[in-house]
Amino acid sequence: MAKELKELTSRAENYSQWYNDLVVKAGLAESSAVRGCMVIKPYGYAIWEKMHRALDDMFKETGHVNAYFPLFIPKSFFSREADHVEGFAKECAVVTHYRLMNNPDGEGVVVDPDAKLEEELIVRPTSETIIWNTYKNWIQSYRDLPILINQWANVVRWEMRTRLFLRTAEFLWQEGHTAHETKEQALEEADKMINVYARFAQNWMALPVIMGRKTANERFAGAEETFTIEALMQDGKALQSGTSHFLGQNFAKAFDVQFAGRDGKLDYVWATSWGVSTRLMGALIMAHSDDNGLVLPPRLAPTQVVMIPIYKGEEELRRMVGEMETVAAKLKAKGITVKIDDRDNVRSGFKFAEYELKGFPVRIVIGPRDLAAGTAEVMRRDTLEKETVPIAGIEDYVNRLLAEIQDNIYQKALKFRDSMITKVDTFEEFTRVLDEKGGFVLAPWDGTTETEIRIKELTKATIRCIPFDSMEEGGVDMLTGKPSQRRVLFARSY
Repeated sequence: MAKELKELTSRAENYSQWYNDLVVKAGLAESSAVRGCMVIKPYGYAIWEKMHRALDDMFKETGHVNAYFPLFIPKSFFSREADHVEGFAKECAVVTHYRLMNNPDGEGVVVDPDAKLEEELIVRPTSETIIWNTYKNWIQSYRDLPILINQWANVVRWEMRTRLFLRTAEFLWQEGHTAHETKEQALEEADKMINVYARFAQNWMALPVIMGRKTANERFAGAEETFTIEALMQDGKALQSGTSHFLGQNFAKAFDVQFAGRDGKLDYVWATSWGVSTRLMGALIMAHSDDNGLVLPPRLAPTQVVMIPIYKGEEELRRMVGEMETVAAKLKAKGITVKIDDRDNVRSGFKFAEYELKGFPVRIVIGPRDLAAGTAEVMRRDTLEKETVPIAGIEDYVNRLLAEIQDNIYQKALKFRDSMITKVDTFEEFTRVLDEKGGFVLAPWDGTTETEIRIKELTKATIRCIPFDSMEEGGVDMLTGKPSQRRVLFARSY
């Protein structure tokens, strides 16, 4: 039974299948009856809740408040911002009627033809339009600014090719939408929020990211600048893990949102939007996990420590559980989440496999000999190393161990990421690295959209970002031979 539980496709054999196996067998999510949509199961949702809680605290520390806006958006709103409608038109789900009726020609139900909406509604793919239509009623003067609002919601983007967490027709996310008096304030906000995402990725997800600016071709539809954090998965593909957009005055002009400035003159409001989604769950899984199952950073693990008794008979079980409850109370006093698994209908080997699969960071095992010696066996999930430690003071040991595991997972991912950044000068080198090694490729680019699109057509690699941290460099574009002002970060991606 334990063997069956752990049977995952290996990463080396088929990385994509390994990922799908792990999501399903670890009890994170599964496909639903609705094509392209997923059911997030309790264990997967518990991880998302920890992400949600940590990010929400970070947003509130930076002055943001939560609100909620409608799921449905009048279709006419999308036509007001040309780039925005072009960017989302192919992904929109449209509501045309509001009632069903019994089928007069047979069994089942059909749309009631008399219940056609006067104006069709879009199921939100993102909320800029409905929010800026609302902000028009909220903003009259510079005294009403800034507005710093975040929304936790679901969105629908009608994807044809889906994969659990990474790309689904409906997904969960947060979207921040802020309004500002000046361009400088809006740019500062967009920069601040991409840094919030980077800190969250590093400190909570143990995920190293590269921050940078998107090219004009890769920007969010309707934005003047898009900032991004890019992470690298173990198969050498990049994953965009969060974006922050400087929207300029585009949406304010589209919805006529003006304010009386300090000089009494009317001006259009400056805007940002920013968001991350349940795609972060995919990043967490793919960046750290192994062929035994999930490897979760302790800060995001729903349960950080599992305790498993080894026993024969009810009397031994009672003694083991009593000792474990004492230890668990001390761990909980340190803020550590604990589970005692005293099930008697499965073997301990099954339990070991189950918690390795689910990525519990620390496992504590106590048997009769341990109890007699005053010791316990402690295993860390990241390295699978075991150590026998005294039960006295074990709460301090585990507390230090969890911090060490969090840091080790990050350092391992950082070392891998850095080893997978390759600098090239020629197109021949570029294609060879993409095909044989993968990862991020730093290459010179002439700055034109035409060259960017041509490289994507030839190699399926895109410019992930123009990194913030310098990398200014002359040279020539590897494809066209035209002058290049700097290197940019290319990769194949999810």
